[in-house]
Amino acid sequence: MNPSKPILSFWFEFSSTYSYLSAGRIRSVCEREGIEFEWKPFLLGPIFKEQGMSDSPFNLFPTKGRYMWKDMERKTKKYGLPFRKPDIFPRNGLKAARITTAFLDQPWIEEFILEIYKLEFSQNVDISDKIALSNLLNSLGQNAEEILLLSESAENKELLRKNTEEASILGIFGAPSFIVNRELFWGDDRLEDAIEFLKRT
Repeated sequence: MNPSKPILSFWFEFSSTYSYLSAGRIRSVCEREGIEFEWKPFLLGPIFKEQGMSDSPFNLFPTKGRYMWKDMERKTKKYGLPFRKPDIFPRNGLKAARITTAFLDQPWIEEFILEIYKLEFSQNVDISDKIALSNLLNSLGQNAEEILLLSESAENKELLRKNTEEASILGIFGAPSFIVNRELFWGDDRLEDAIEFLKRT
């Protein structure tokens, strides 16, 4: 990554449906546009709590939730992503976020991120389940036991907490969010806007 060039920061949450859409297409979109991006995992729970919400707004407001699931059917079809509405929403993405935070610099982590989303939103798998996580890590040729242990270290937990704190400071209130030079763009449908802004800076 070239430190002198502005980059797109992609803030995502594993429980977020629209983050799945962005995660599934951000690599190809950014490569086509010739820009660099970075993955920024964080947790929506503390962000929602700051806003006085105890659950996903898609659960708190059923009409909004029904629209979101219909929109996901359309968008996943448009982007060529597999989709099946999960029985439980949202799933707890804490363990997956900790793994991602701990191993963000590893070449396999991007595939891990994408496969977590597919497990959750196309296979109805509980992504907080240790066995499901272990099976995925093993399928990627990784030592699942070691990775799970390291991801639960106090140092790594604090790193994810700081990521979430940074998201709040940046004004992030939902996922996905994109940051370019501290400018916030919220929602999968703002990815292209964020890229255009970056190209003008």
